[in-house]
Amino acid sequence: MSLSPNCGPRRDGARPDLVVIHYTGMSSHHAALERLCDPAAEVSAHWLISETGDTLALVPEDLRAWHAGAGAWGAVRDVNSRSIGIELANPGDRPFPEPQIAALERLLADILARWAIPPERVIAHSDMAPGRKIDPGPRFDWRRLALGGLSVWPEVSEGAERGNRGNAEDREAGAAFHAAVRDFGYPDLAPDLVLTAFRLRFRPWARGPVQAADAALAADLARRFPVDGAGTAA
Repeated sequence: MSLSPNCGPRRDGARPDLVVIHYTGMSSHHAALERLCDPAAEVSAHWLISETGDTLALVPEDLRAWHAGAGAWGAVRDVNSRSIGIELANPGDRPFPEPQIAALERLLADILARWAIPPERVIAHSDMAPGRKIDPGPRFDWRRLALGGLSVWPEVSEGAERGNRGNAEDREAGAAFHAAVRDFGYPDLAPDLVLTAFRLRFRPWARGPVQAADAALAADLARRFPVDGAGTAA
């Protein structure tokens, strides 16, 4: 039995092999719950986690929830049919409380084990929909998830990660960066949109054109986690 009516069968027999993390962008957990269960809203998610860590199943994981919308990750175009959506109750302008993140870690560990999803396929809503979505935003701690084996983080030197030199190396980084982020999974969209989405997750303090640091991080991720290297189907 689903708490939210906004769901249906996964198309073409698809199984979930992605997890998409969102914030609700609403004033409270209660307001988000009402919207995610409102037939007129036509939105839902599989899971909703409150600020205090209460974890509520809204749609069974074997069904298609309506959380991702238009976007792509690698060869996947119907992200809703291939993903599990997790909503974190947060207006989008404040830190995520510790009980909420601890609950997310427990839930993610269960989901990844249950569906044999590798950590590199835990992504942000903003990753699959650059320019359209920004959640879960720059306050979300992706590095913490990666340290727990629940997502991924670049393995580069501290100097490369902090790089912001504006030199010739930075100016020549654009082509390499955009090739690498596509290999990692980002959609083939306008370069500025993809750069913004990448930085939201990995370098939220960075500004300006592509830097050598962006290219170094993206190259490391593409080398270790090529998006369709295992031959996943569209």
